[in-house]
Amino acid sequence: MPPSRDRQSIKVAAERTVLAAVRLPNDRYDTSDPFGELRELSAQAGAVVVGEIEQRLDRPVAGTYMGKGKVDELRGLCEMVDAGTVIFDHELSPKQIAAIEKTTERKVLDRSELILDIFASRATTHEAKLQVEIAQLEYTYPRLRAMWDHLERIVGSGGIGGVGTRGPGEQQLEIDRRLVQRRKKLLTDELEKIRARKRRQVQARNIDHFTVGLVGYTNAGKSTLFNTLTAGGAYADDRVFATLLTRTREWDLKTGGPGGGGLTAMLSDTVGFVRDLPHHLVASFRATLEEATHADMLLILVDVSDPAAELHFETVNATLDELFEDVRRAERKAAAAAERNGATHTPWTPPERVVLLNKADRLADNHELLIWMTKAPGSIAVSALPDSEGRLLIGHDQLLERVRRAALGEVRRLEITV
Repeated sequence: MPPSRDRQSIKVAAERTVLAAVRLPNDRYDTSDPFGELRELSAQAGAVVVGEIEQRLDRPVAGTYMGKGKVDELRGLCEMVDAGTVIFDHELSPKQIAAIEKTTERKVLDRSELILDIFASRATTHEAKLQVEIAQLEYTYPRLRAMWDHLERIVGSGGIGGVGTRGPGEQQLEIDRRLVQRRKKLLTDELEKIRARKRRQVQARNIDHFTVGLVGYTNAGKSTLFNTLTAGGAYADDRVFATLLTRTREWDLKTGGPGGGGLTAMLSDTVGFVRDLPHHLVASFRATLEEATHADMLLILVDVSDPAAELHFETVNATLDELFEDVRRAERKAAAAAERNGATHTPWTPPERVVLLNKADRLADNHELLIWMTKAPGSIAVSALPDSEGRLLIGHDQLLERVRRAALGEVRRLEITV
């Protein structure tokens, strides 16, 4: 039997691991390196990847996600490479995890658990820790029954229980569900107080400054760009989810460096997006991303040198669309409440999106850059790295001019030739 453990505190550090995936007809992934992102995520969690296995299916198999024969093959691969852990590139149901663990006799994690593990290791502030724990509880709650299946078996083998009573597994399941819900409410209430305070700070800042949100796929270079533009000292590292909370600095739009008394904007760096980010994680980190939805302008950074850049770009836009729709729903409720109370309501205006094509200098030729500029009209080619004067290596003046125009209300000069 596979070893039992607390799935909420799962760790894969230094564990020999096999990656597994089922490719469905409509799946979007980097065909040049199908396991590239999962391999990177696993490495960031500390796993040692020693094997990979995939299967193409029209639809997942209900009980095991992979076909039974492929699960048997997975077990053989784990034995051959001496792997104790399997990580799937999908979200699995508790029953699927249990079935695969039973056959392989290995610990099985899904993509959501892996991302939660990384988020937990990156959370250093009280707010980030609250958000991670809420996400963990959201993930754990529907899986509690599977965790207590072993206690159900105790009842069947003559343990405590009997006529008129439920077995300890059922009793503990109900207790755990109540504890999870109680803990989640406590954390959510505490987080909401932090969010309310942040909203007031953001609203006050938005009144006095032009605000710019920096968003993009994880590890696209956002924090490097943020540092170059503001000399802000935000944490920049070649790791996924290196930034979990929004960082805001003043940005001098005349020089492009830190605030120097001229025309300025407030630039915010946000948590990176990732493909198939679990919904409970999006929900938990909504406050972090909320700041971006209320900015005057969004800079969407795309690492165009990445083979999966197009997929990353689509992921970021889809996530933003989802967030914007949430804001619209909240706005409709707020407007209705204001109308009922005879109060005024200022409607929300979606921020302008400007695409920055990072690492454009690494493209093979100008043709690739032109293709990207066709995909994203109005985009600007940049390099987030600083030159000897602290300016962007590429695109510095173009970016400043675009933001300045927006900050000044799109003032246009009219030249008259006599």
